[in-house]
Amino acid sequence: MQTRSLGGQLTVSAIGFGCMGLSHAYGVALERKDGIRRIQEAFEHGHTFFDTAEVYTGRYADGSVAVNEDIVGAALRPVRDKVVIATKGGISWGDNYEVVPDASPQSLRSSLEGSLKRLGVDTIDLYYQHKPDPAREPEEVAQTMSTFIREGKIRSWAISNATADYIRRANAECKVAAVQMRYSMMARWHESMFPMLEECNIALVAYSPLANGFLSAVQTATTDQYDKELDYRSRMPQYTAENMKKSMALINTLRTMAREKNATPAQLSLAWMLCKKPWIVPIPGTSKSKRIAENAAAADILLSQEEVARIDTLLDGLDLAVFGEAEKAWAK
Repeated sequence: MQTRSLGGQLTVSAIGFGCMGLSHAYGVALERKDGIRRIQEAFEHGHTFFDTAEVYTGRYADGSVAVNEDIVGAALRPVRDKVVIATKGGISWGDNYEVVPDASPQSLRSSLEGSLKRLGVDTIDLYYQHKPDPAREPEEVAQTMSTFIREGKIRSWAISNATADYIRRANAECKVAAVQMRYSMMARWHESMFPMLEECNIALVAYSPLANGFLSAVQTATTDQYDKELDYRSRMPQYTAENMKKSMALINTLRTMAREKNATPAQLSLAWMLCKKPWIVPIPGTSKSKRIAENAAAADILLSQEEVARIDTLLDGLDLAVFGEAEKAWAK
């Protein structure tokens, strides 16, 4: 697979692998040995960039805790020198799945030390502040990350779910390699940040590039058919019965465009963002071997700038407002 640069600091596969869903947010966790095998299959298909986080935990079928970082570390240990591992710290879960940020130096250090232990590594390649903390200025967080870099505990740092002003201020204090944002054909509001990212040489790592599986155009279940406690799709706007009906114009358009490129809708969705900017790196995740191979192959699909512009125009002509506003609310 071709490679891309994260802020001139790290070289990664053009498409990364999001490991979250193996243990977190999509129902009962995949058995540990199967999760390890899926990650290794992703590596075999050319992925060298693997994304996890401290808070990506879930439950196995027997009720025991599934720890994503543990799975990632075990899977990648044999190829540690050939991959880039990214993880995140600085948040915890509150009541009703509320995100509680804490970016104090003490909290970030505690998170980092825990991640190093769970991953079984001496250094984390890319370490994210998972979400801005209203109690901490970006310069302070950047200083903390700079300390971690000097100590050799992380190679580079990144920010997830932040504003353009926050990113710019943090980057002025300590070079930011990447920002991670929700970005897909259904979630395009962060395109307004593109000039700033380009100016600062900061990569965009796109999470949920398939809108949590929605843009694969194979999902038929609605919110009431997913596990209310363990599967986030039970609360996602694109999976309500009403919005599933409204989505048919988007899905049919996506299927038509994909056929023109002899691709699947998921592959076209990934290729579209890869061909928009050379510094966008999507990180789709899946627990299925077939989807791992399918997503990896999207890196070989080339779209001209005229074709990308045509897709943008088609998307602009669809009524996606309900999805966009709901996705923004969910992303918070």
